[in-house]
Amino acid sequence: MNLRLLPFEYAVRNLGRSPIRLVASVCGSALVVLLVLAAGAFVRGMERSLTISGNARNVMLLGAGSEESVERSQLDMHVPTLAAASVPGIKRQLDVEYVSPEVHMALVVKATPDSATDLQAIVRGVTSAAFLVHQQVRIAEGRPPRPGHYEVMVGQLTATRLGLAPEALTIGKQLWFDNRPWVITGRFAAPQTVMDAEIWIPLTDLQIATRRDTLSCVVFTLDEARFEDVAAWCAQRLDLELVAMRERDYYASLLAFYRPVRITVWVTAVLIALGGLLGGLNTMYAAFAARVRELGALRTLGFPQRALIVSFIQESLLASSAGGILAAALGLLLLDGLAVRFSMGAFAMILDAPVLLGGLAAGVGVAIVGVVPPLWRCLRLPIVEALRTG
Repeated sequence: MNLRLLPFEYAVRNLGRSPIRLVASVCGSALVVLLVLAAGAFVRGMERSLTISGNARNVMLLGAGSEESVERSQLDMHVPTLAAASVPGIKRQLDVEYVSPEVHMALVVKATPDSATDLQAIVRGVTSAAFLVHQQVRIAEGRPPRPGHYEVMVGQLTATRLGLAPEALTIGKQLWFDNRPWVITGRFAAPQTVMDAEIWIPLTDLQIATRRDTLSCVVFTLDEARFEDVAAWCAQRLDLELVAMRERDYYASLLAFYRPVRITVWVTAVLIALGGLLGGLNTMYAAFAARVRELGALRTLGFPQRALIVSFIQESLLASSAGGILAAALGLLLLDGLAVRFSMGAFAMILDAPVLLGGLAAGVGVAIVGVVPPLWRCLRLPIVEALRTG
């Protein structure tokens, strides 16, 4: 079997023979890789946001039938006290129990009192215990809001969720709802969680502003207690109409709910990449049609078809690798950390190693798939006919 191959330098030199074709190949490959990177970073960011938001030791008490949406849940105001007294083993520090009564809701706010634009905000009414239970949250600037003073605290991605410039939500600025201004007293950071795009308001202030006398949920951290203890207590208190869920399980159910969105993003990226691949095939067919005589001459010199295929794949891989590296650099510069809004708030796109490898692998796949069909078609011509081609 003749395994004679063309030297690697042959593929390198051929790249410079047609600068226009080289630029088209690099740009086409870069576009495909960038689309795959964008889709992967979007999906990765959403998955990370909904995965990290839950604490493995946290349990949520929700209203029965509201397991899929905490915003629809309603609990009696006495539930936090009853749960803390009835379930031994809840985490405690300096006689302070890790029990956080909360109200979650979507609220329309305005940047100025006379603004005609309604901003859809995700608001959470909390007490000081929320900072104990949600350990992903840390105060980045300022201080927490005080009850009774019409003050709020915003996350790092709240401005993105509202569609405002970050400067519009600095400390001392105001947000308007319930026909009054609410002063921003602090900014908190909860990286890669849904909380990072929320507005936190003192629980009693939010209940007064929204005329609400119920809670959305109660979140507490377990110490010696087990989840089964909490579930058993909820089953005994049928009058309260409660259901217990692990916090991670709740966010996992939301991740499953958004699965069609993730699939749609991937399908869209694949369809656009397929269009780029078909365009690349046309370019390759035209390029190889002009090199049929060259292929015939190489076959006359004794190089087998396998050697020609390997050489031209090398040439295509070099161009696609340059495009992939260019796309990776653009992705890290433009996509990594880019905030994206969705119904739960906002999240940052994540361009990590698996996403980068997936994008570069897509570029390699496009290079191989794009070069083999036109090359194989040209190689099927008899040598004499190939040498006569002009």
